[in-house]
Amino acid sequence: MNKVIEDKNTEYKQVRGLMRGLQLLNMLNRIDGGCTCTELARRTGIHRTTVRRLLETLQQEGYVRRSASDDSFQLTMKVRELSEGFRDDQWVSELAAPLLAELLQEVAWPTDICTLDGDAMVVRETTHRFSRLSFHRSMIGRRLPILTTATGRAYFAFCPETERMELLELLAARPGKEGELARDQEYISNLIQRTRNRGYGENYAEWAEEEKIASIALPIFQGQRVIGVLNLVYVAKAMLIEEAARKHLARMQETVQKIENSLRMTVSS
Repeated sequence: MNKVIEDKNTEYKQVRGLMRGLQLLNMLNRIDGGCTCTELARRTGIHRTTVRRLLETLQQEGYVRRSASDDSFQLTMKVRELSEGFRDDQWVSELAAPLLAELLQEVAWPTDICTLDGDAMVVRETTHRFSRLSFHRSMIGRRLPILTTATGRAYFAFCPETERMELLELLAARPGKEGELARDQEYISNLIQRTRNRGYGENYAEWAEEEKIASIALPIFQGQRVIGVLNLVYVAKAMLIEEAARKHLARMQETVQKIENSLRMTVSS
């Protein structure tokens, strides 16, 4: 029978057997070529008998296999099923959420973490519901156009060229304002140059759906990829873009750096 562990931070009890099983999966994921039961016990600090019982359970469920030649255990392809429903944008949001809360303490205006979803940016995490200056309480899942918002422009200007060309082709095939802008080579060239020169995306009452707002946005990198954007939103009449950047850009850059550092640590661990 699995033992349970009291956790003062929750009304539920933790299942020790599950915790240890996950610990074994994590350890096997770090080891190339498999590992014996004895070695896993030594590395994890879990009693050898318990390790054997957990491995046999995981083997029965199809997550590990046992080598007949050296009695070692290895992960199977079924382990990949555990991550199939977990996308990059989800763990970006997970890492970024507490950092957005910290940022809100110094920057009263609401901020968002957005990622690309097809032909638009989507709000994945936000402080709108906590900011006293917010004018929208429900933002999660909202889609933002690429070429007329600070978020979209930051992503578009800093993503790799091959991705940008594919995105531009997709947008150019659309009807309406954004399709028209995507087909305007001079507009696109100026947009990329201006955004790169500034180092951030900006929008000052240019998005028809939100004509009273302004925003500045920074790309979040993982290697050469832009995997998200940090966006700060405010009422346009409160200040010009340059003033918003002077007041808040440095603190936003610190937050982006922390997110990128956290991502590196997550991938390397």
